Formats: sequence, C-alpha cells, structure tokens
Amino acid sequence: MAHETDDPDPPPGVGPHELRELELMLAGKKPAAMFSDAVIARWIIPEDAFEPHVQAGRIIKRVVFEPNPGSFDAIRVYYALPGEEWRIDALDAINNAIHSKLRPATGQDDIDTGRLLGYTEEEIAIYLAWVAHAWPPQG
Repeated sequence: MAHETDDPDPPPGVGPHELRELELMLAGKKPAAMFSDAVIARWIIPEDAFEPHVQAGRIIKRVVFEPNPGSFDAIRVYYALPGEEWRIDALDAINNAIHSKLRPATGQDDIDTGRLLGYTEEEIAIYLAWVAHAWPPQG
C-alpha cells in the first residue's frame, strides 16, 4: 500500500506502520512487512534493526532485486513472522505482476497488499479513500 497522493500526511486511522513494523511484528500484531526503493537508496530500509531478529529466527527475510534498464535498479525487502512466509510469496507475486507490466495495478492489489501486511479492513478502507482523493469519506 504505497501510492503517491497530493496530501503527504495520511488521515487518522491509516497508520502507516512505517517505523513501527519491527515493534509490531515482535509483538505478534503484524505478520509481515515490505520495503522497496532504488538499490542506491537501500540505506533507508531498516535492515540493520531487523537483522538480529532474522539471525535469531524470530523473523524471516527475503530480498528481491529488480533490474530496471535505463534507470535505477530496485530492491524489495520482505519480512514475515515464522509460519507466515506465504505472505512474502503473495506480496512478491503482486509486485512482480505489476512491475513486470504483466498487468496494471488495481485497487484490489491495494486491498490484498494491506491484508497481507496486517492492516485492518477499516485501515484499508480509509487508505483507499485517501489515495482516491476522497478523504474524508462521504456517507
């Protein structure tokens, strides 16, 4: 769930989990986390904070490189709690389909990604309204 909007500040209820992913995962409140950026900006991904927990087996990590000829190569770093590795597979399948241009991104991708990352249905609905520039939702 990472779209650009005109309003950089999310509305209340949207999270994001950013900067709290590790804390939430260690507390068992978040089953997975996903980070992506250009390889040259990899330093902004909090791998150092996660690494001791990866080494101890409390968190599973997968790194996917995405070559991008003519531009910066990208990296996706996924984390999941043990037993939740299937979420990494599902998240990467969504990202691969979109980034390889097999198909365009859809609102369903945002819903599925949000669920896979552990967001509530309410948080997902608020996020979708926000990215659709319909914040606050009417009704």
